[in-house]
Parts: sequence; C-alpha cells; structure tokens
Amino acid sequence: QVQLVESGGGLVQAGDSLRLSCAASGPTFSNYVRAWFRQVPGKEHEFVAALRWSSGTTYYADSVKGRFFISRDNTKNTVYLQMLSLKPEDTAVYYCAVKLYDNRSVYSSSSYNYWGQGTQVTVSS
Repeated sequence: QVQLVESGGGLVQAGDSLRLSCAASGPTFSNYVRAWFRQVPGKEHEFVAALRWSSGTTYYADSVKGRFFISRDNTKNTVYLQMLSLKPEDTAVYYCAVKLYDNRSVYSSSSYNYWGQGTQVTVSS
C-alpha cells in the first residue's frame, strides 16, 4: 500500500510562488508515475503535472507550462511542485497521485491508483 502525504499549501497573492511536497511511503515500482492534480468544488480532478520515476520524463498541462515545475528527491521518495507566478485561477485543492501501470494515460485521473489527502492552495487577486 502506497501512502502519500502532501504539504506546502497556503494562501498567497497573485504573482507569488509556492512549493508543494508529496512524500511517499510503502512499496516503490520501477516505472511508476508520480503526478499532481487539482480540483475545485463541483469539478473533476484536473491534471497539472507528472513525472515518470524511472526516466525523469515530465508532463505538464498547458495551463501551467512554464510556471509550474515538478521535481523529485530520490533519497526522500518525495515529489515537489514548484509553482511560480500564481494566478487566482490556480486556486484549488492539490492532490498528489501514483500511477502504477504503463498502459494507462498519464493525463487521466482514473489511471491513478493511490492519492494523497490534498492540500489547499488559495491565490488572492
């Protein structure tokens, strides 16, 4: 059982930066994907960014490309989401997730097997 714990959310102003962390415990897999999604009330999970653990390949949603950066610390089994130039529309609960199987889309929330509890990010204008 993989367990994920997010941290780093908070209230910031537009233009500010924030870094989220997602620490994983439990078994690891050679080619799994670690990702960040976000969700606002009444909407489905929206893909934000992902990282393929074995190769380091990264994926980003168009809405965050060039502003958000996903990275990892192998020694801590932790993934980070560095968010720059935050906008009010980035306000959401941010979740980290793990996808185990290669035959499923990186971009779809239904592909992911484990989820963290979420951390709130609020960007004021």
